Amino acid sequence: MTSLDLYSKGATVWLPDPDAVWVSGLLLQDYSPVEKHLLLELSDGREARYPVGSPSDLPPLANPDILEGENDLTALSFLHEPAVLHNLRVRFLDYSSIYTYCGIVLVAINPYEQLPIYGEEVIDAYSGQDAADMEPHIFSVAEEAYRTMTREENNQSIIISGESGSGKTVSAKFTMRYFAVVGGASQQTTVEERVLASNPIMESIGNAKTTRNDNSSRFGKYIEIGFGRNGDIIGANMRTYLLEKSRVVFQASAERNYHIFYQLCASRDLPEMRSLKLDAPERFRYTSRGGEMHIPGTDDLLDLERTCNALTVLGVLPDQRTELFRILAAVLHLGNVDIQASGRTSERSYIDADDRALAVFSKLLGVEGPQVAHWLCHRRLAVGGEALVKPVSGQQALEARDALAKHIYGQLFTWTVRRLNSALRAHREPARSFIGVLDIYGFETFDRNSFEQFCINYANEKLQQQFNRHVFHLEQEEYVREELSWSRIEFSDNQQCLNLLEGQLGVFDLLDEECRMPKGSDESWVLKLYDQHLSSKRHPHFQKPRMSNGAFVILHFADAVQYECDGFLGKNRDTVFEELVNVLKASQSELVAELFQQQGDASSAAEDRSIGSGRRAAREHKLTVGSQFRRSLQMLMDALDGTTPHYVRCIKPNDLKEAFTFDPRRTVQQLRACGVLETIRISAAGFPSRWTYEEFFSRYRLLLRGLRGQEHAGASCRQALPGLIPDPDQYCFGKTKVFFRAGQVALLERLRAERLRVAAVIVQSRVRGWLARIRHSRIRRATVTVQRYCRGAAARRLALTLRYTKAALVIQKTHRMVVVRQMFLTLRQAAVTIQAFTRGTSARFRYRLLVAERAAVLLQARVRAWLARRTYRRVRAAVVFTQCCARRRAARRALMKLKTEARSVEKFRELNKGMEVKLMQLQLRADQEAREAAALKETLHAERLAASAELEALRATVQKLGSQKREKPRPCTVTSEKEAEKRRRAEEKAAQEILQLTQELQVLQREKDGFDKEREDLSTRLLEQEKAQEECVHRAVTQETAALRTELDEERRKYQGLLREFTRLEQRYDNLREMSLLTERTAGHRRTDSTCSLSSEPPSPTLLSPQFPGPLSPFRSASPDPEEVRRVGVAPPSARGAGTPMDQLMETTDVARDVKMKGEDLAHAYDAVRVANKFLESQLRDQCAQREEELEALRGQLGRAIAASCPAEQQQELLEAREQECVRLRRELKELRNTVSLRRLVPQGVNPETSSCPSRATPATVSGLLECRKGDDAKLLKNLITDLRADGALPLPPGLPASVLFLCVRQADCSGDQTHARALCAAAVTAVKAALKKHSSDVDMTALWLKNACLLHDLLTQHSPKQSLNSGEVVPLASDLGDSMRALSDLRIQAYQQLLSVAERRLQNIIVPALLESENITGLSGSAGKPGPSRKRAGSDPRAAAAAAGGDARTMSAVLRELGALHAALSRQDLPPALMEQAFSQLSYLISASAFNSLLLRKDMCCWSRGMQIRYNVSLLEEWLRGRGLQAGGAAAALEHLIQAVQLLQAGKKSDRDAQALVQSCTALSSQQIVKILTLYTPQSDLEERVSLNFIRTVQGHLKGRSEGPTPQLLMDVRRVFPVTFPYSPPAVLHAEQLVIPESLRISFLRRV
Repeated sequence: MTSLDLYSKGATVWLPDPDAVWVSGLLLQDYSPVEKHLLLELSDGREARYPVGSPSDLPPLANPDILEGENDLTALSFLHEPAVLHNLRVRFLDYSSIYTYCGIVLVAINPYEQLPIYGEEVIDAYSGQDAADMEPHIFSVAEEAYRTMTREENNQSIIISGESGSGKTVSAKFTMRYFAVVGGASQQTTVEERVLASNPIMESIGNAKTTRNDNSSRFGKYIEIGFGRNGDIIGANMRTYLLEKSRVVFQASAERNYHIFYQLCASRDLPEMRSLKLDAPERFRYTSRGGEMHIPGTDDLLDLERTCNALTVLGVLPDQRTELFRILAAVLHLGNVDIQASGRTSERSYIDADDRALAVFSKLLGVEGPQVAHWLCHRRLAVGGEALVKPVSGQQALEARDALAKHIYGQLFTWTVRRLNSALRAHREPARSFIGVLDIYGFETFDRNSFEQFCINYANEKLQQQFNRHVFHLEQEEYVREELSWSRIEFSDNQQCLNLLEGQLGVFDLLDEECRMPKGSDESWVLKLYDQHLSSKRHPHFQKPRMSNGAFVILHFADAVQYECDGFLGKNRDTVFEELVNVLKASQSELVAELFQQQGDASSAAEDRSIGSGRRAAREHKLTVGSQFRRSLQMLMDALDGTTPHYVRCIKPNDLKEAFTFDPRRTVQQLRACGVLETIRISAAGFPSRWTYEEFFSRYRLLLRGLRGQEHAGASCRQALPGLIPDPDQYCFGKTKVFFRAGQVALLERLRAERLRVAAVIVQSRVRGWLARIRHSRIRRATVTVQRYCRGAAARRLALTLRYTKAALVIQKTHRMVVVRQMFLTLRQAAVTIQAFTRGTSARFRYRLLVAERAAVLLQARVRAWLARRTYRRVRAAVVFTQCCARRRAARRALMKLKTEARSVEKFRELNKGMEVKLMQLQLRADQEAREAAALKETLHAERLAASAELEALRATVQKLGSQKREKPRPCTVTSEKEAEKRRRAEEKAAQEILQLTQELQVLQREKDGFDKEREDLSTRLLEQEKAQEECVHRAVTQETAALRTELDEERRKYQGLLREFTRLEQRYDNLREMSLLTERTAGHRRTDSTCSLSSEPPSPTLLSPQFPGPLSPFRSASPDPEEVRRVGVAPPSARGAGTPMDQLMETTDVARDVKMKGEDLAHAYDAVRVANKFLESQLRDQCAQREEELEALRGQLGRAIAASCPAEQQQELLEAREQECVRLRRELKELRNTVSLRRLVPQGVNPETSSCPSRATPATVSGLLECRKGDDAKLLKNLITDLRADGALPLPPGLPASVLFLCVRQADCSGDQTHARALCAAAVTAVKAALKKHSSDVDMTALWLKNACLLHDLLTQHSPKQSLNSGEVVPLASDLGDSMRALSDLRIQAYQQLLSVAERRLQNIIVPALLESENITGLSGSAGKPGPSRKRAGSDPRAAAAAAGGDARTMSAVLRELGALHAALSRQDLPPALMEQAFSQLSYLISASAFNSLLLRKDMCCWSRGMQIRYNVSLLEEWLRGRGLQAGGAAAALEHLIQAVQLLQAGKKSDRDAQALVQSCTALSSQQIVKILTLYTPQSDLEERVSLNFIRTVQGHLKGRSEGPTPQLLMDVRRVFPVTFPYSPPAVLHAEQLVIPESLRISFLRRV
């Protein structure tokens, strides 16, 4: 089969189109060389005939569908322009992928939209990964350059080019950001920050808005980022090329000047900017020429703030920044200087003396205004050795003004670049290697092209030549490495065009020669070009326009460009009068003088070399702009030739700046201009398709004959290929690969499809025969079944007849039985009814008798109960009255006893002289109140006697009246008729009243029933409302609790992050201190001052000041304040003491010491009085509530005691009197009790000999401790912590060092030496921290110290006073160890984070290969499909070396082995299971996030077979977690993202039901992640199908209803750290006898007590 056979029916070809450039067409019939036309069906359904004169005129073929959307253009089977354009369109529009590889070139299409693919999580995903394994990205190019530099120690360069608006600046910015993050990850410095800070500065002074780009770079820059031996950034250097200075004075329509001018105008109202006298940009000539003042979506004021911040980061002082802004403002004011012409022929010009713009310009720059005005309108000439001053015309004066403005801005730009380079220069050590980032302008062609476009296109010619040679070199290098027999590949070399531009008598030479001529002009120069390159010898790349004599055409590699010669000489000369420069040199501003003084020094040497002293003075730049540009460009090319280049070609998809809009004509034009198609052509000229023998055997084993084993793949390929491809020139065998020319892979695919078709036909025939046999057997079985069913039906019919006969007999029998049974049931029902009525009558009679009897019994019971209750109430009233009397008597006795005690104050007066006055007053007051109490008591006794007498009299009266009533004779039975009538009337009246009351009672009863019903309804409603309110409250509390828990976790995470940052900074400080000490040692020994020696020596942990222990928290100062130390040193001994007992008593009662007294006794007395007052106040407040409750109880008892015997008025009076009496007595009793308590308390506080201080508890006696003398603290810590090695530490029981330290601290605390206890705790924390730093990469030792820190913290917490009060089982510590406990809490977090960082470092490099690349299911992806092209240089694959070094170093067994080592270390130390669950949850998240991010960035992993492999690998991890009981702590849930992504790869992707199932199952994935995986899904075999765009749109439609958080990121945050919480479990009580201390610890000097 030949290539012409591919033009068969059904094949797709590309046809040229004027609008779409290329359109696809489907062949409707096979191609025959006889026919002169191809019958095609276009993509829009129309049929067309394409003329074909010869086979060479055939249209290019389209690539197979399996290659559609390929991320490398060189992997396409057919390499030509339509294939490249179509692939870029598909990736850009259908897959939203803006990056595509083209061999070693990265093609970047500007999306004109912010994409979430540049975050730190994306940087982490690309860091350390091979470019061939990841999706194309600017970070992939940066990573390849960084890895090549660190591995081979060769300088690298990244060349970014493209049209204005294609995204060059943004790509360079992201590249520098990647280097700053990757190069500064290990040791963060300010160099990375300065490198990134240079971007906003250069954008402000070097970028402007053009018609094609809102932020176009109007200069080229090459930044060399220097790296040290560890791969960290240590410096940078920037070079700039060809600043467009003409933009300062002129802008085309719809364009702007440089951003900095508009930023200054926007900030004109700021106080620091008012001195610049700025106005709106419309008021300045230099900013209003383009008509565009503002850019939509940008804030000039905010951009100026960013620029100022960047200048501050780079070390530019505020004064220099102000001077910088003054110069820029002066340029604007210079443009407003009004120059007027004078004279008849306008040969002269002048400037008004009161010109405001000139005055402001002169003031801002500090120059003389008249001199500037004079030399703008005059020029000095040297004639015959004499100097003459000649006036210039108005036009020449305007040109001089604009030239001065351009020159000032150019000098300021150069100074800024030098200032940036000085700030970015490496100061520590020279850079071992560097990576250069070249942000250069692309090929430009406009309607009118001038000198700037000429220089830009010349630079692109040089870069294109270097690019072609490099691509050619790489291509040939691959052939040499594979030992191919190849012929030299021809490629288009643009050396002739370069000779035309830079060669002898080329364009630049003739331009410089014309500039040196006194009367040179643009017209004479272009005539010389015509004579040199058209008349004498015609150059193939030079042409003359037909309709113009002032222009010329250069045939560049990209396109033919016509240049207008107007202004070439002026821009090349860049003329500035020397007199104006001298005026600026004499400026009062230091910065202005510095700018032009440096320029004068630089030009003096060139002046001496070029022109002798006899010629005219050099008032212009002797080195033309073209010469300078050629020199700098040559230096750039030399620098690039010394590096390994990496290419990024930026493409502008449309001129309307619309997001994701693809214009094929503009894209093809840029592809031709940037060299991408040239790369394709060079690749197509050789062998663009290359396969390893194993990959070729795996894909095309159907076509191979002979050997079938994978180990014989090379021999099989060599044996089978000659039969498949007859032309031997179309393929070539290498050492490890087989190479094919363009189109041969498509031919092999055609053969493979044909072989599969033949095999499918055979399979179909066999299947159809099998189906026919199955159908025959089914028909035969059906016939037998029908016969069987017919015979069965006849038998069933006979059986049915017999069954009917039997049924008739049964019905007759049953009918007769029913008739007889109904008669029997009727008779029985009548008898039962008669019996029931008789029995009911007798039962009702008995019931009435029982009801009457029960009513009589109930009446008797109620009457007896009423009599019993009345008797009980009388007895209880008497008993209560007796109790009151008894309690009064007891209270009086207690009062007398307290009075007696209160009078004995003589002893108190002897002990406390200061209390005499107060105690005398209290005694007098007590005596007076005692007398009043006695008087009141007598009055109360008299009142009680009177009340008793009156009560007895009342009782006697009551008895007398009762006896009289009983002795009264009965009324006469015979009454008169009058009395009977009166009684009858009274009874009737009473009956009426009773009736009326009964009715009212009924009405009230109904109302009561209504009220009860309403009350029940209200109660029910209230209950419902309360229930609803409780539910709302519960729901609100739940939400608030969740919010608080989330906030707590966030705060804990922030705190732990700060602690991690503090640990890193502390480590960095230690490293810097060691480096400084090492530097001092290497520099030589120098004698230092004694104070410096003392201050530089770190304090010993055991020698901390006992009175001033330094705070142990990492966020406090680690050493005491020098001022505090000084105050402690000069304070008297009494002031440094712990304080007198009275001081401690005052602190306990919260009494401030605010009075200064001289006498010691008087001071003690005054303090004691104040303490007594404070104590009395506290006692009164504490007992107030209790007294009120007792008063209420007594009031109730008195009321009940008097209620039975006294009238209402007497009850009220007696009750009030007794209440007042009780209140007075209790107030007196309370005061006396306080006095007695004060008497007992104050001697304890004043006299230190009688008792100890109340605030200091007596040391508790605890046994089973360890005693460590103060001198042995350092030895204990050294043997137990510092010198403890892994071999001796791991066999120890878990937490043994912490137990020993706690027993020593406990013993020091029990002995009363609290200072020793605190110092020992602080020293132990410091020693453990040092041990953690010492074993920073050892998992076992880190776990050991984590266990000891946790145990020591739990022991101190258990014995803290607060915890001991709650438990009551242990004796609390007397020492205040709060600082030590806080330091231990931070130390636990530090140890935990160090443990996880060690595990993460070990897992980081094996996660992706183990989970994504390892194939634990053998044979699943053996024939997976097509491999991608290799973009690796020779020896650039580190994975091959790693695989050769270690067999299974990157498999799941390695991951599980690392996790098992960590689990064993944690289990060995008996750490809590909750802590282990948190640790493995963090590691599971890291594994899931790393693998998931890599999956989203690797197209080769998104297929069904690879998803099966990944799911199996994840299941191994899940099984490992379940086997150790770690899945409950969130470790299994952390893998959910990866599991659902794999399920998405394995699920069906065709129907709408599949889309709904995907959306419902992938709940953990965001919408962007689901669409990204579906977009990346690539079939790896013919059994799979690519996901259609319609299905993706369907999924997006279902995802619209999903509620997601604020802007979810595409990738997971690998650096996310979950906050850790340490569970508190009170340990068992420790005793020294329980500890088994080995002799190897050498702590036998500890004594058991």
